[in-house]
Amino acid sequence: MSDPRPSLLEPQAQRELLTAALPAELAFERSLAAQAAAEPEHDRLRVLQLNLGKLCNMQCSHCHVDAGPHQGHTQMGDAVVDACIAAIERLRPAVLDLTGGAPELHPRFRDLVHAARQRGCHVIDRCNLTVLLLPALSDLVGFLAEHQVEIVASLPQPEETSTDSQRGDGTWEASIEALRRLNANGYGQGQSERQLTLMSNPCGTQLQQLTACDELRWKRELQEKAGVQFDRLIGLNNMPIARFLQQLQADGHVNCYLKLLQGAFNPGALAGLMCRDTLSVAADGSIYDCDFNQMLDLPLSGGADIRSIDLEQWKAQPIRWGNHCFGCTAGQGSSCAGATA
Repeated sequence: MSDPRPSLLEPQAQRELLTAALPAELAFERSLAAQAAAEPEHDRLRVLQLNLGKLCNMQCSHCHVDAGPHQGHTQMGDAVVDACIAAIERLRPAVLDLTGGAPELHPRFRDLVHAARQRGCHVIDRCNLTVLLLPALSDLVGFLAEHQVEIVASLPQPEETSTDSQRGDGTWEASIEALRRLNANGYGQGQSERQLTLMSNPCGTQLQQLTACDELRWKRELQEKAGVQFDRLIGLNNMPIARFLQQLQADGHVNCYLKLLQGAFNPGALAGLMCRDTLSVAADGSIYDCDFNQMLDLPLSGGADIRSIDLEQWKAQPIRWGNHCFGCTAGQGSSCAGATA
């Protein structure tokens, strides 16, 4: 399937655009120094995050990985999947985090879930919800429930208009149907072994500012409007990468958005950054501090990949920074696990 969107900038061009968007004195590392904040380092490896490829049944406007139906050629190969399973045994992460694209579309998604659960890992499936309605995956919800996989599901807002405007017409109705199926299989009922987490991201260039009151409002609105339940609400700032950066550039808003993020820089968000306890693996086996560095082609130095990396090597490597890191340190902070401040 062809992609109707304009071609994205290559990672190097994206990095150059982000660097040029702020004066040198406001760059990320200079901002750390101005706040007398030490550069965070790798701590204890907790999460092994696998990007299984960019194949997805959706093409959301905010997607930082350029996922879509046209990306079948990007899927992780069998040899890398086997190397990842060996790495679970070697590195012993507490969490295996499966992402994409739509990770469920990978033919060995279930092999990875089995391998992780057999080794005592908690498994997270980063799900767009609509993929659960595909006829070929009709038994997937039951499989996820049986293996106690946590669902972290994308839902921009608890209402139809803004959700469809960001993710495509019909997304709201499909997402609600998927949530109903998850609820029917024990998700969203307060059970730790079948946790249903919703991840929201704001519209456009707003920053994420979720509070406990917002979570209560979401729960009330989704129950009243659609009769669905969930356990936890987390938020993610829109990262100035890939499609969202492309839209910012088309609108002439790259500089404004980077200045907004830099102006909201919060040193209190540094301690909880996901790059401190996460190893991100690309479909070719190369390794990164986070999924965002992966998309900007900023691999860990040292030449190791998932086939060879050990805990000592990982911990010794410096975290790679750039102006995109303001996206994770603005306001409440932002990570795959939600706010970091």
